[in-house]
Amino acid sequence: MRTLVLNAGYEPLAVVSFKRALVLVMNEKATVIECVDGEPIWGARGAYDRPAVILLTRYVRVPGGRHIPVTRRGVLRRDAHRCAYCAKSASTIDHVLPRSRGGADSWENLVACCLRCNNVKGDRTPQEMGWELRLAPRPPRGVQWTVRGTDRADPRWSPYLGLAA
Repeated sequence: MRTLVLNAGYEPLAVVSFKRALVLVMNEKATVIECVDGEPIWGARGAYDRPAVILLTRYVRVPGGRHIPVTRRGVLRRDAHRCAYCAKSASTIDHVLPRSRGGADSWENLVACCLRCNNVKGDRTPQEMGWELRLAPRPPRGVQWTVRGTDRADPRWSPYLGLAA
């Protein structure tokens, strides 16, 4: 069971275990906003509500420029596992501007690509091939990219994840 942690502005900060969340609540560093009904945590001094969403009392704001690292898995996820050229199922990634020509490993230069299109394209640009990109590659945005663990969100988190978007 996991718990969503919010700051004073109700912005999602992290996803932690319910044990870590309970420690924060018991040390008065956080308050419970949402709890899991019917699943109390039994301790030596009684039962406690199992937290689903907690609000930190001391942390004020989320740093503005969170950098999202570029990964193969991230590029495929951003492009919904669809080829940027033919829209078939993608299993590889492709540099729009090939690395041999100075293309960077960046969100703006990487796209999901099927194996066939990747092999046919080779060391050329889409313009040289006469191909067009279905979507312009750009860095992903949203709380599901900046807060780890929100991709498998608890339904009780949706009002708080929606506020951040």
